Amino acid sequence: MDRREPSTRISERALTVWKLYGWITAGIISLVAIAVITLSIIFDWSNWFIVAAVVLPIIDIILFVYIFPTLKWKRWRYEVREEEIELQHGIFIVKRTLVPMIRVQHVDTEQGPILRKYRLSTISISTAATVHQIPALDLDEADSLRDSISALARVAEDDV
Repeated sequence: MDRREPSTRISERALTVWKLYGWITAGIISLVAIAVITLSIIFDWSNWFIVAAVVLPIIDIILFVYIFPTLKWKRWRYEVREEEIELQHGIFIVKRTLVPMIRVQHVDTEQGPILRKYRLSTISISTAATVHQIPALDLDEADSLRDSISALARVAEDDV
């Protein structure tokens, strides 16, 4: 059976959040790089340490602020059907997962301070074996989807 990919995208504000996470990581890496440069000067280490300490934060910013968030957002899709939830995500390796409604045990929404600032929420779908997540959904969409999945899971459980 040939399946088409899921059609629903996550919020475009996910790009902003993931880029912000990239900037936070880049800031930490830059602090470490500054320490390495300082130690290289104090202890007269090889110039390669200084070159690496300058180049690595730049590569980190290019990848985790500009390239990966966009690729990640373009690939992240999901679809909730009566009998299953289909998830698709990945940057280089695209992973597609089917979660049967009958396996869903509970559904949660999660929201840290950064997601809260951008009015986003992540849905966690728990089964006996694992937890699947749909990240960065609009608050209203996340609440509605959580309730919908919960109702569909109850119906699937009642049919057994």
